[in-house]
Amino acid sequence: MVRVEGVEPTKPHTFFGFIKKTYKKVTKLKIRREIANDIKDVKIQVREVKERYDRYKDVIGNTNARTEVDPRVLTMYTKISDLVGIEKSMDELTEMLSKGDDLSGQKLKVVSVVGFGGLGKTTLAKAVHDKLKKNFDCGGFVPVGQSPDTKKVLRDILLELDRELYKASATMDEWQLINQLQKFLVRKRYFFVMDDIWDIRTWEMIKCAFMDSHPESRLIMTTRIVDVATKAGGIYNMEPLSDDNSEILFYTRTCGGEGLTSSNQHAEVTNKILKKCGGVPLAIITIASLLVGKQSEDWSKVYDAIGFGHEDSEVVQNTRKILSFSHYDLPSHLKTCLLYLSMFPEDSLPKVLSL
Repeated sequence: MVRVEGVEPTKPHTFFGFIKKTYKKVTKLKIRREIANDIKDVKIQVREVKERYDRYKDVIGNTNARTEVDPRVLTMYTKISDLVGIEKSMDELTEMLSKGDDLSGQKLKVVSVVGFGGLGKTTLAKAVHDKLKKNFDCGGFVPVGQSPDTKKVLRDILLELDRELYKASATMDEWQLINQLQKFLVRKRYFFVMDDIWDIRTWEMIKCAFMDSHPESRLIMTTRIVDVATKAGGIYNMEPLSDDNSEILFYTRTCGGEGLTSSNQHAEVTNKILKKCGGVPLAIITIASLLVGKQSEDWSKVYDAIGFGHEDSEVVQNTRKILSFSHYDLPSHLKTCLLYLSMFPEDSLPKVLSL
């Protein structure tokens, strides 16, 4: 506005004042045109940003993830009889839960199941909970997630315990919900699973609801973050499936458990696929789902396309979504490191440059 209006008043009643006034009008027109062009450029850039966002929103991550159905929910309802290689992990986790009763009642027994996405933490925790919950007075399985609403999580815990209290808690704040939970759990033996916790602050808030509890109560927490697991204590590290269990899971999904070992070529492609999956159940199930109904001759084509970038099926989209959670949580320097490693062909040994 200063540029357009000027800072010095003109004297229109003189010849020089008339010339100056005319010059200023011409200048104003030029400046206003520049401003109009600038505004037009800004609008064009805004449209371009919107178009880029629409093109790449599936790559950069869905900002509306809370409203979508989390594909990990399906793992909560898998029958134990359909699971492969979980018996040993169930026994080990059950043994950890059975040890170390604090008869003084000063400390809650917590076991943290930790590992990267796709290893089956949720599946394991749910299986153990379903097996042992009958031995406790109450309990439940509560998903938390990467960006949780703490108030909703506390209300979900309350819902697992008492529906009437849950209905009455709609207007309660976090501290009121914590007090309500502590009051309800006094002298009760409970068994809860808090699934997929990403940060220490969320864990500390949730743990407040279980303070001063019965010494025989138990709590399982699943997380991808080692620091969170260390803070909670009682770490159980998830391991990938063994080669034998990977093969069993693969053939169970592709052909009902019957391995086609008669074909050496088929066995060779299967071994390559399982090697690429690295014992991660989610990856094995995803690739096996792509191969169902395909001729064995086509399996090598699927292997060559593995990378979750050439398929539009639901299983591939769900796998990409689950694994992307871990990627987007990485600090920026590790993301850059992954970009550097992606320049090298598969199975090559990148050279570290000394600067």
